[in-house]
Amino acid sequence: MPKITAIETVIPSDIMPNLILLRIHTEDGLIGCGETYYTPHAIEALVHDWMAERLIGAEATDIEAHWRFLYERCTAFGAPGAEMRALSAIDVALWDILGQVCGQPVWKLLGGAVQPRVRIYNTCGGPGYGAIKQASSNTEKHPGWPGYGDEGEPGPLQDNWSSIHAAGDLAEELVAEGIAGMKVWPFDRYVHRDGGLYLSAADVEEGMKPLREIRERVGDKIEIMIEGHAFFQLAAALRLADALKEIRPLWLEDVLRVDNVNTLADFRRQSGVPIAATEMLLGRTAYLSLLNAGAADYVMVDPTWAGGISETRRIIELAQAYNVPATMHDCTGPLTLYAGLHCAGASSNVVFQETVRAHIRTFYERLIDRQPIIENGRLLLPSDPGLGTTLLPELFQPGQSRYRRTE
Repeated sequence: MPKITAIETVIPSDIMPNLILLRIHTEDGLIGCGETYYTPHAIEALVHDWMAERLIGAEATDIEAHWRFLYERCTAFGAPGAEMRALSAIDVALWDILGQVCGQPVWKLLGGAVQPRVRIYNTCGGPGYGAIKQASSNTEKHPGWPGYGDEGEPGPLQDNWSSIHAAGDLAEELVAEGIAGMKVWPFDRYVHRDGGLYLSAADVEEGMKPLREIRERVGDKIEIMIEGHAFFQLAAALRLADALKEIRPLWLEDVLRVDNVNTLADFRRQSGVPIAATEMLLGRTAYLSLLNAGAADYVMVDPTWAGGISETRRIIELAQAYNVPATMHDCTGPLTLYAGLHCAGASSNVVFQETVRAHIRTFYERLIDRQPIIENGRLLLPSDPGLGTTLLPELFQPGQSRYRRTE
C-alpha cells in the first residue's frame, strides 16, 4: 500500500478567497485531491504544522485510522471547527487515493450505486456568490462574511439578482433545464437592518413578491427552498414562516441559528413547515443532538466541513435511522460537489445534491480538469477512479497562491 510522501495546499484567492485546495502525494506517484472552505489560513496551519506529522510516511489507505486519530486529537481542544474542516479536506483526498489504488470510483467503494443519477437543485447565487469579496448597500460593513452577499446585477447566470427582480423568468429557465428546485433568500435584505429581531409586515409582503411570481409563472413545476443564513430570532422567524405557507416551500433552511436545537425544534413545531438543518453542524455527535430533538425534516451535510466522506456517510446513515432524509450542501468549490455526489449516489437516503450553476459554468474550469455532468436536472456519477476529477496542477506553483508543501 502506498505511503504518503508530501502534502500541498494553495489558497486560490483570485478565484475564491475563502477556499483552500489540498493535494496528498504518495510514493508511487498517486495524488489525492481535497478542499475545504472558510478560514483557509488557519486550515493551512493545521494541515502543515500539525496533521502532517501524523500523515507523512503513513499508509495512505488507512483512512479510518487517520480519521479517528486526528479527530480524537481535535476534540482535546474543544469543539472542533477549523480542525474538522482540515480533517475533511484530508479525508476527501485519502478517499481519492483509495479509489485510484483500487481502480474504482469512490461511490463503488462506498457500496455501489443506489441512485446513478442524483437530483439537484440550484442555489440562486451569481458567479461571485461566495467567490469574490464584494461590497454593496447591504454588505459594505461586512464584505466577505458568510451569508452577506452582493445581490449582483442583470446578466447571464446572475441568479441572485434574478431571484429578486426577475424571479418568474429565472424559474422558467430552471424548469426548462429540468432542475427540480431553487433556493432563494429574498428576506435577508430586510433582516440585516435589525439584526433578525424584527421583521415588519411590510418587509414580509415585499419579500413575498418574487416568491408569488414564481408560483404564478410555473406553478408547482419547481420546488422553492428558503435560505435564512441563520439571521433570524424566533419571533421574526415565526412571522416569516406563517407568510411562507402560501407558496408551499419544500423547506426553510437555517432561518434560526442552530446553537440551540431545542429552540429549533420549537420553531419546527410552531411553524408547521418543513425545516432543513444544517451544514453548520460538524460531526455526527452534533447531528445526533439535532435528530434527538426532532428539529429537522431534512438533514443538510457539507462533506468538506462535517468530517469528509467518511463522516458524511455516517451522518447520512444516522439520519436514515431516524427516517429523516439527507441533502448534500455545496456553495463552495468543486470537490465539495464531487464528494457529496459520491456519498449521495451510494445512499438511498439523499434526496438532493445542492449545486450553484453560476459557479459550475464560470470558474470550475479554472480549478478542475473534468467537469460534473448534469442531464435533465440530474448529476451523473463519475466513472473514473477516485473522485473522478483532479485539481489542475498549475494551481500548485511555489511562490503563488499561498503555496505550501510539507514532506
